[in-house]
Amino acid sequence: MPAPTDRIDRECVEGYLFATPPLELLLFRRPPERGRIWVPVSGKVEPEDPDFPSALCRELEEETGLATRPSDLINLDWHVPFRADNGETWRLHAFAVPVARSFVPRLSREHESCEWVSTDEAVRRLHFDDNRAAVARLEELLRARGQG
Repeated sequence: MPAPTDRIDRECVEGYLFATPPLELLLFRRPPERGRIWVPVSGKVEPEDPDFPSALCRELEEETGLATRPSDLINLDWHVPFRADNGETWRLHAFAVPVARSFVPRLSREHESCEWVSTDEAVRRLHFDDNRAAVARLEELLRARGQG
C-alpha cells in the first residue's frame, strides 16, 4: 500500500450495486483473461468526467447498461490508494448504488457473469481486501440510516 503522501497518478471509481431488504449486492465476474475474479463495477476517471459520481455513472452505463443516473448514490467515503500493475499509484473512490433487485445488467466484455449475493457471500467472493472492507462500510452506513 502506498504511503499517504505518495503522488496519486490516477483516480478510479467503484460502485457497489445493492438492493434491500434484505441487503444483497450485485457482483460481477471478470472473464478468464482478467483473472475470473468477482468485483464491483469499477473504472478510471477520465479527463472529461466533471467529478467522481459522473465517472461512476459513465462506468455503470458502460459495464451494466444502467443509463439513468441514480439520484441516491451513496458516497462510502472510502478512498483507497494502491499500486497499479504499471507501478503508478492509483486511488479508488467507492460508492454504493441502490438499484431494484429486478435490474438485469447488460454485461460488457469486462465481465462474463453477475449474481445477486448476500453480504456474507460477497465478502467470501470478492478478491481484494479493499472490496471486502467497502462492503463492511456499506453495511455500517445502511444500519446507521436504518436501512440495514
